[in-house]
Amino acid sequence: MPDREWPQEAELVVCTVENVKDFVAFVSLDEYNGRQGLIPISEIATGWIKYIRDHIREGQKIVCKVLNVDRTRGHIDLSLKDVNDHQRREKIREWKNESKARKWIGFVAEKSGEPATAIEDVILDKYGELYAVFEDVVLDSDATIRKLGLSKKASEALIHIAHESVKIPRVEVTGQLVLTSAESDGVMVIRNALKKASDAKTAGADIELLYLGAPIYRIKVTAADYKKAEKALEKAANAAIAVVEKSGGEGKLVKKPKSGKSQ
Repeated sequence: MPDREWPQEAELVVCTVENVKDFVAFVSLDEYNGRQGLIPISEIATGWIKYIRDHIREGQKIVCKVLNVDRTRGHIDLSLKDVNDHQRREKIREWKNESKARKWIGFVAEKSGEPATAIEDVILDKYGELYAVFEDVVLDSDATIRKLGLSKKASEALIHIAHESVKIPRVEVTGQLVLTSAESDGVMVIRNALKKASDAKTAGADIELLYLGAPIYRIKVTAADYKKAEKALEKAANAAIAVVEKSGGEGKLVKKPKSGKSQ
């Protein structure tokens, strides 16, 4: 579990600008209970700075890189210029997600009657962060709950809050299953093959089968990303093809181009 009292050198931290002087800016670290840090003018921006307030102002939310931490003196030296736009966007996104997750844990605690700090500590011990567990609960509740080992009440509350709060982007991939069987019980063979495809579940992926007209069946898989969706599509198709081939028939999967996000 990460040290939640002090930041580490080279870590990116979200800060609120408290006071700007001629040659230094003082900030509070949002993720570390408002601990104070300072940014010397040389670390505000590249090049010569005529007016420091052209680059930083009170009340501004910024992302800084930690240069040095002196715990004995309580000093934290920071750099603003060493953080690029991509790093800033990603850190702000991560910080917002963690802030939301901490609020959701409060709801879980209220609903289950257990201390929020205890639930948070369990999640941080297993994940190192808070938001990811809510995504995992939505994608695969059973596996995530087993991994955490929370009480039944806390687990039920976590599942409820996660499904209520998190909307995970979904993508879909489709293909056509071509299944043929010359056996006298060919209809039953095909039916069993389609059942095997439906039963070949992959965590976090939904499978839908549609009859288009013998011998073609549409197979659609919806998942959080294309890699997972493709893997689930092939797994389901192979399960169906194995059944018909075992009975002397033939089967193949014809993939369709990727579609965009479905939600």
